[in-house]
Amino acid sequence: MSGVVVIGAGPGIGQAVARRFAREGLPVALVARTERTLPGARSFVADSTDEHALREALDAAAAEFGTPDVLVYNAAIIQPDAPGELPARAQLDAWAVNVGGALTAAAHVAPAMAARGSGTILVTGGMPEPDPRYVSLSLGKAGVRTLVALLDAQYGAAGVHVASVTVAGPVAPGTAFDPDDIAEHYWALHTQDRPWSLEVVHDGRANQWNAG
Repeated sequence: MSGVVVIGAGPGIGQAVARRFAREGLPVALVARTERTLPGARSFVADSTDEHALREALDAAAAEFGTPDVLVYNAAIIQPDAPGELPARAQLDAWAVNVGGALTAAAHVAPAMAARGSGTILVTGGMPEPDPRYVSLSLGKAGVRTLVALLDAQYGAAGVHVASVTVAGPVAPGTAFDPDDIAEHYWALHTQDRPWSLEVVHDGRANQWNAG
């Protein structure tokens, strides 16, 4: 059992997902910009926008646990910005975290998963509808949705399930967007039988599954 690698292992969704998989007995590796502590988990330090460091962290986790059963990409820049408010450089910086890091990580582990014939890649999404108050996030999460479709087209037939969990509201414990409740979707997607869903939307009420 090779376990789960969680990139963007902050105190919200990232650590909630790690705890959820750990309860099932899977080894857990956390990748974040600073070292994270979680009982039973191994921590690796890397910025999701630093391609070299991210690949090194993934290689180190694989050397210790093997090719992961699950890769979770949960890094994002969440900031309010209206159209034209951010300079182009800041938009590119947000894109690098929201989409570029996910592509780097997925492309790094997916070939080994495909060669093995199994694996799950899950990306935290958001903004089910574009919002002009959150331009960089809307663009990034649209990119995530497209990236999932591209990875599914490339690796799905080889047994790699790629999907996104779209969170349609602010995450906070004790609310309709409790991270522990959201984490259940990651486990459900990992254990889902074919035909696989490419997306589940957590809107605080009912959950919508979108098949590929």
